[in-house]
Amino acid sequence: MVWRPRVTVAAVIEREGRLLMVEERRGGRLLLNQPAGHLESGESLIQAVVREVLEETAWDFLPQALIGLYRWRSADGDTFLRAAFAGEPLYWHEERALDPDIERCLWVAPTELAQHALRSPLVARCVEDYLAGARYPLALLSDL
Repeated sequence: MVWRPRVTVAAVIEREGRLLMVEERRGGRLLLNQPAGHLESGESLIQAVVREVLEETAWDFLPQALIGLYRWRSADGDTFLRAAFAGEPLYWHEERALDPDIERCLWVAPTELAQHALRSPLVARCVEDYLAGARYPLALLSDL
């Protein structure tokens, strides 16, 4: 069997001290996540995060920095490799429908995250690193 990690992207988007989060229903539970999703064939990591933010929040997103790369192995044995990006929201498409997995979008103060069930430990870690000032140039990423 060939091992393949799942490559995902996520966005940490801050406005007026609050973070844009999505609420997803998984296994009958509501879980909080950053706008995030899987890299699709032919996409760059930056293209993927822009697409995922639009699909999950109806916001146009401008990535400005890489927060970090994260590897996580879930309880079911799947390995995820996540690229997390910091950036700014540009325009909200109020009329746009969200992905069917998304219950709603909300702006949450970082101190309120502990009051919510999170999709994975990646959510908290990306926010922690963002709040600690982790920012790396997007030029670190190359598509050949």
